[in-house]
Amino acid sequence: MICTIINLTQDDYDECVLHSFGDLGALLWQKFKLKAAISPDSKRAKSFGKFGTGSIILFPITTIFNERYIHVGENTMIGEHVALSAGMMPGQECLTNPVVRIGDRCLIGRGSGIVGHLSIDIGNDVWTGHHVYITDQSHGYEDVDKPISLQSQPERPVSIGDGSWLGHGVVVLPGARIGRNVAVGANSVVTGELPDFCVAVGAPAKIIRQYSQDSGWSAKQHF
Repeated sequence: MICTIINLTQDDYDECVLHSFGDLGALLWQKFKLKAAISPDSKRAKSFGKFGTGSIILFPITTIFNERYIHVGENTMIGEHVALSAGMMPGQECLTNPVVRIGDRCLIGRGSGIVGHLSIDIGNDVWTGHHVYITDQSHGYEDVDKPISLQSQPERPVSIGDGSWLGHGVVVLPGARIGRNVAVGANSVVTGELPDFCVAVGAPAKIIRQYSQDSGWSAKQHF
């Protein structure tokens, strides 16, 4: 927007100038975010165990640490404000490598968290909605004389099969095994195994539809 003083009151002129600065600020912010993103050619990408061609982690970032235990495939996009970590703290020596593996052509929604300690394996072509949380570690609670924060933190591997979709707000807990082409409804909590080619919803997530070669897609009678 170009402001002139012709036929403009002072208030109109001030508003015009503010809009111009606002447009400029928005443009600069977008350019800054693009430059600050992690891409294969950026310095920070070199710290990852693997960072595939065509992939990007958008800025701003919430938390990323112990990148050497994190593998990102090709043509994958990880949204803004995502937490991505291996282990409890920066510099920790992890027992497995990779701790977190994200496949090719994945899309991780903004505000999501992938917090690995042992093994989180996300296949190719997996897409998630915003604010999805995936972890392979939980908190013990059995000893009633200790705060939960001081008890054991059991770990169990998590896997998500190729081509699956996790809706907004899905939580995937330790030991979860999600098959191929599985659709998990928004705000569901996955605690166990979901076989290939099914739809699951709820907390804990239960199968409501499943595909078989013999009968195609069929609804579960009880869920």
